[in-house]
Amino acid sequence: MATTHSTPTGDTAAARPYLDQIDRLKGELPGAALSRVRELRRDGRERFAALGVPTVRQEAWKYTSLRPLEKVAFEPATAAAAAGTHIDVLPTVRPAGQTGPRLVFVNGRLRADLSSTDGLPDGVVLTGLADALSSHADFVGERLGRLANADEHPLVALNTAVLADGPVLHIPRGVVLDDPIELVFVSAAADGRATVFHPRTLIVADPLSKAVVIEHHVGPGGAPTFANHTAEVFVGEGATLRHYKVQREQTDAFHVSHAAATVCRDACYDNFILTSGARLSRNEVHAVLDGTGASCHVSGAYLVTGEQHCDTTTLIDHARPYGTSREVYKGAIDERARAVFQGKIIVRPGAQKTDGHQLNRALLLSDTAEIDSKPELEIYADDVKCSHGATAGELDDEALFYLRSRGIPKEEARGLLIASFLAEAIDEIPEEPVRDAFAAIATGWLAARRGGAR
Repeated sequence: MATTHSTPTGDTAAARPYLDQIDRLKGELPGAALSRVRELRRDGRERFAALGVPTVRQEAWKYTSLRPLEKVAFEPATAAAAAGTHIDVLPTVRPAGQTGPRLVFVNGRLRADLSSTDGLPDGVVLTGLADALSSHADFVGERLGRLANADEHPLVALNTAVLADGPVLHIPRGVVLDDPIELVFVSAAADGRATVFHPRTLIVADPLSKAVVIEHHVGPGGAPTFANHTAEVFVGEGATLRHYKVQREQTDAFHVSHAAATVCRDACYDNFILTSGARLSRNEVHAVLDGTGASCHVSGAYLVTGEQHCDTTTLIDHARPYGTSREVYKGAIDERARAVFQGKIIVRPGAQKTDGHQLNRALLLSDTAEIDSKPELEIYADDVKCSHGATAGELDDEALFYLRSRGIPKEEARGLLIASFLAEAIDEIPEEPVRDAFAAIATGWLAARRGGAR
C-alpha cells in the first residue's frame, strides 16, 4: 500500500543528458532477454522523461536543490572502468582479521574478486543483480520494481531505466544469519572524469528469517561522482531485518538514495543511517507497515561541515492495526553546512492501536549552520498514540562551563558534549559491534573537526 499524490513536473531540460545516456546504454545492460526487465526500463525512462529532475518548486524537494548537478558533465560508469579500479582498503565493522559475507561494488558494478559469500547457510542467495538476472531470473522478475515507486519519484525512475547491477539478497524462511552481511559501495571517478551510476538493491527476508545488513558508502575523491541508489526491501511475516548504512563519500560526491520497505505481520524492520560525507546527500526511507503488529525503527545521525548539504526524508505508513514505529534522528551541523529533515507518519483508516513516535534534534555549531525541519502526522484513525518533535539549538553553556571548570580544554569539552548528544541516536543500534563502529566514526569526525582537517 503506497501513498498516491500527484507529482508536479520538475526540470525536463535538466533530464536530457541522462535520457541520452539511457539511450546509449540500453543495448549494453544485462537481462535484456527478460520481458519484465525490459518493461521496467522502458517505463522508467518514460516516467523520468515526463517528471524531469526534481526542483525546489516541488514540496518534497523544497529544501534541497539539485541545480549543482547541472554544472557537472557526468559520464556513465562502465563495467571495464569499475573492474580496473584499484581498491586499497575496504571498510568493515568486523574486528581486525575477521572476515564474513561481503559484496563489493565499484561505481555500481560488482567486483567478484573483492567479494565473498563463504559461510552462508544453504539456500541463502547473495549475489549481484547482473548475475541474478540470469541465475535467479524468476525470483528477481517477481520482486523487482514492486516497491520503489517510479511514478512519483523521478530519481527512482532514472535508476529503473538503467538498472544493471547491485546487491541481491534472499534469506529463506526460518533462516537466521548469525554473521552480518556487508555491502560496500565505492564511488570512484573513472580516469578522473565525473562519473554517474545507479545501483539497485533487492533484499527479501522470508517469514521467520533474521539478518543484519550493513552498507558502507565510501570513495577516494579526485573528481565528482553521482551515486543514485534505489533499494527494495521485503520483510516477511515474523521476520527481523536490521539494515544499517554509513555514508562517508568524499566532499566532491553527490549521493541520493531511496529505500522502499514493506513490513508484514509481526515483522520488524530496523533502519539506521549515519551520514558524514558527500557534498550533497539525500537519504529517503519509505516504510509501509502492511501487517498487523508490524514494527519499524528508522533512525540516524548526520555530521556535516563546510558547505555540505544533507537531506533526510522519511515516510512511515501505518497501513494495518497494532503497528509500532520509532524515529530518532540527531545531527551536528558546523560552519556553512545545511541539514534537512522531513519526516512523515501516516496512519491509515482502520489502523487502530498504532503507536508512532518521531524525534529530530539538531546542534548548530556555528552562526552560519542551518537546519530545516518538517515533521508531519497524517492520521485517519481515532484510537492511536502518535507524536513528533523537532528542536534545534546550540550547546548548553552551563554544561560547557561545568566541564571547563574541571580543567577540560574548550574544544575537548565541546567534543564531549557533541558526542554525548549524538549517542542518543547511535544507541538505537542494538548490535554492539555496529554500534561501536558507528560511534567510532562519529568520534573520528569530531577529532578531525577539532584538528581542522575537515
